[in-house]
Amino acid sequence: MKDVVVGMGEALWDVLPEGKKIGGAPANFAYHVSQFGLPGIVVSAIGADALGKEIIDNFTSKGLNQLIAEVPYPTGTVQVEIDPAGVPQYDIKENVAWDNIPFTPELEALAAKTKAVCFGSLAQRNVVSRQTINRFLDSIPADNDPIVVFDVNLRQGFYTKEILCDSMKRCNILKINDEELVTVSRMFGYPGIDLQDKCWILLGKYNLKMLILTCGVNGSYVFTPGQVSFQPTPKVEVADTVGAGDSFTAAFISSILKGKSVPEAHSCAVRTSAFVCTHKGAMPILPKEITE
Repeated sequence: MKDVVVGMGEALWDVLPEGKKIGGAPANFAYHVSQFGLPGIVVSAIGADALGKEIIDNFTSKGLNQLIAEVPYPTGTVQVEIDPAGVPQYDIKENVAWDNIPFTPELEALAAKTKAVCFGSLAQRNVVSRQTINRFLDSIPADNDPIVVFDVNLRQGFYTKEILCDSMKRCNILKINDEELVTVSRMFGYPGIDLQDKCWILLGKYNLKMLILTCGVNGSYVFTPGQVSFQPTPKVEVADTVGAGDSFTAAFISSILKGKSVPEAHSCAVRTSAFVCTHKGAMPILPKEITE
């Protein structure tokens, strides 16, 4: 494969009220990228246990390319409770396999042919995976003109100002939701201004190509230097919102890589995310009218 699109970080089981489902933002992202016909691949780590084997089998059955190391830690799990509004609450187990993703020659070779990569803050809670992610980003040749997406995912206090700041310096597209933006703004010392102004500040401060802001039912924005795209959120029957943001990112980046304009990519992302919300779990099969 060449011009690969990488989702890097946590691979785990979301243990939902109705049973366990494969989870983790990087896998969700890579799976949906693959549904758009691009060479998506998930990079993570599993334990030498039944849950780890099941993750590999699950990804293989979905046709999802993977570079997943086996390490001497248990495979990750997340206890997910869904509140009455359909919004997930997470209890993420610590010191698990995806906290310990090793940097390998295979990973270095993958970096050489990477066209786009999406990584988050959660997978950087442990120094091992954080260093691996940073080494991977540093190994992508500048000649690839890569898209580097930092998808902020603030969970359970598994983040620091230093990690967020470093990640924003390393990315050229920042994806954040309205609640995360409020938290980040407080940490960075500009809490009193409106959401759009906060976005313009981050876009300029970190010299970003784009900043994607999602606001749940209140729509979403894509900020580029001097321009902003807004899309309302479609009204749908919500089954749950697990993985909706990951599918949004995947659809948007896939569309940009296919040469679509920002408004076209934004429209596709919104429709994709809305569809995922109508299904339980993060990886439903997308209809052809979206992927084509």
